[in-house]
Amino acid sequence: MPDPATYRPAPGTIPDVPGVYRFRDPTGRVIYVGKAKSLRSRLNSYFGDVWNLHQRTQQMVTTAASVDWVTVGTEVEALQLEYLWIKQYDPRFNVRYRDDKSYPYLAVTLDEEYPRLQVMRGAKRKGVRYFGPYSHAWAIRETLDLLLRVFPARTCSSGVFKRQGQIGRPCLLGDIGKCSAPCVGRASAQEHRQIVDEFCDFMGGRTDQLVRRLEREMGEASEQLEFEKAARLRDDVGALRRAMEKQTVVFGDGTDADVVAFAEDPLEAAVQVFHVRDGRVRGQRGWVVEKVEDLTTGDLVHHFCSQVYGGAEGEGDVPREMLVPALPADADALAEWLSARRGSRVTLRVPQRGDKKALLETVARNAGESLTRHKLRRAGDLTTRSEALDEITEALGLRTAPLRIECYDVSQIQGTDVVASMVVFEDGLARKSEYRRFAVRGATDDLSALSEVLRRRFSRYLQTRGETGELGEEMASDPDRPGIDPTTGRPRKFAYPPQLVVVDGGQPQVAAAAEVLAELGIDDIALCGLAKRLEEVWLPGDEFPVILPRTSEGLYLLQRLRDEAHRFAITFHRQRRSKRMTTSGLDQVPGLGEIRRKALLRHFGSVKRLTAATVEEIAEVPGVGRRTAEAIVAALHPAEVPEIR
Repeated sequence: MPDPATYRPAPGTIPDVPGVYRFRDPTGRVIYVGKAKSLRSRLNSYFGDVWNLHQRTQQMVTTAASVDWVTVGTEVEALQLEYLWIKQYDPRFNVRYRDDKSYPYLAVTLDEEYPRLQVMRGAKRKGVRYFGPYSHAWAIRETLDLLLRVFPARTCSSGVFKRQGQIGRPCLLGDIGKCSAPCVGRASAQEHRQIVDEFCDFMGGRTDQLVRRLEREMGEASEQLEFEKAARLRDDVGALRRAMEKQTVVFGDGTDADVVAFAEDPLEAAVQVFHVRDGRVRGQRGWVVEKVEDLTTGDLVHHFCSQVYGGAEGEGDVPREMLVPALPADADALAEWLSARRGSRVTLRVPQRGDKKALLETVARNAGESLTRHKLRRAGDLTTRSEALDEITEALGLRTAPLRIECYDVSQIQGTDVVASMVVFEDGLARKSEYRRFAVRGATDDLSALSEVLRRRFSRYLQTRGETGELGEEMASDPDRPGIDPTTGRPRKFAYPPQLVVVDGGQPQVAAAAEVLAELGIDDIALCGLAKRLEEVWLPGDEFPVILPRTSEGLYLLQRLRDEAHRFAITFHRQRRSKRMTTSGLDQVPGLGEIRRKALLRHFGSVKRLTAATVEEIAEVPGVGRRTAEAIVAALHPAEVPEIR
């Protein structure tokens, strides 16, 4: 086990002031970011007896090779810098609040001329107002179905909206009164915007005011003997009340709060948060996170608030009040930071009695159940992943488990559109941000294509190590951080080597890959191939393959790698082939490059229309002369070559 004492800062060099610190691995990659009120006290705690540290902290300090820090003036500044660094470096040892699923929101696209009501998942974007999150998309659709009779706003896509406007007839929702049909002019943009604003007011909590207005209008219609209008308003009020019943009332004082609770063990913590707006539970979310060190409940609250409410998409979701099970040590600074993001005062407090304490206990029970379900679901996954890596280590005779595995595959059709893929698995899980794809030129078969791709990938790796090329000379000024770009501070592409390279194929493919690695002088990376026919594992120089049992978890992991590489390669191949085929008839025209081909397709809209065009019509396109137009017609109509005058 590496000794953290080898990179411990010299005594007296760590300042006793607030700041943010970074641990880096031997390649310069940031693996942990933290903040402290006193950098000296916090950093010294990492360099005591390693065996007294938390299990994950032990792994972090023994993986790291250096530590640096930046001092700041206040804890609020430290919070902001910590958040920025975590987002920038995505350190593997930091607590990461990632949803255990994708929660749907009811979204209103206020940035459009005719705003649309829709179900939306994923990252939030500017100009869209979100309500939720909801547990299920069907819950949003049920709510919308009730409210559209009162707020007949547009719910259709841009394509449907445009098509109905072109044919001059509204869709079914417009005919049954659940859309004001702005597509055909039944409602102006201003009138439709007013409908949407009222919908947002209702969803935002101004329910009683709207219900009273509708009841008043219903009474006035009844007095004027407009019974059909009164009946419609009565139904509208009923729909609003049914929609309101779907949102549980927990507080009667219009509370705007997020109620957060945790259930934890030494290695993991489950988090549940209930979003209460205007006294009603509007949505719920949950996470399960790994604990990097011996975190208290207050520390978990700190990490939760600084990450969940830190992004631009989270600013509008910061509540007036945070109800938490324990206050962090920097509660005042955290409240000040949240208040700055909200634009008004935010308070953090631990409820002691009454309805708010009861709701916090309910959220805590949900968190406990979530952690139990996670353990039951993930226990098998963690066990089988470890078992798979151990089986591969033993079968291939490796010294250590291959924590990073790269798999390569080539896709082509008779030497055309040759492409290759590189997929990466770390700790037995796909790391899609590290995937790469290659366009191969000059290779006509799988072996030459595979050799070219491996040569390109590992030549780049050697350059980042500073051993060859101009890039190596550039990095000579910073030998301690070979994997980090000095201008951007981000990891370089291909900077991190795998412990194992897997190629899709048998003995020939493995031999070609081994030859490339030998040419480059790389002897510390293991290599194997997985043949499709009998799923044999081939090693360089071996006459016979390694046969893993069909029930082997190691074989299953290698199959997943191979199948993922094949999927990624063939997807790229189809994209390139489809792009080429759209202009395949124009590829052989002399003097017609990519820019002019795009101009022709932009002018005519499709190859079919271009094929039907005359020489004179083609020559009207800017940059295309008559001779080129005649050559295009000759290429598209080989049996009808026009006379060149």
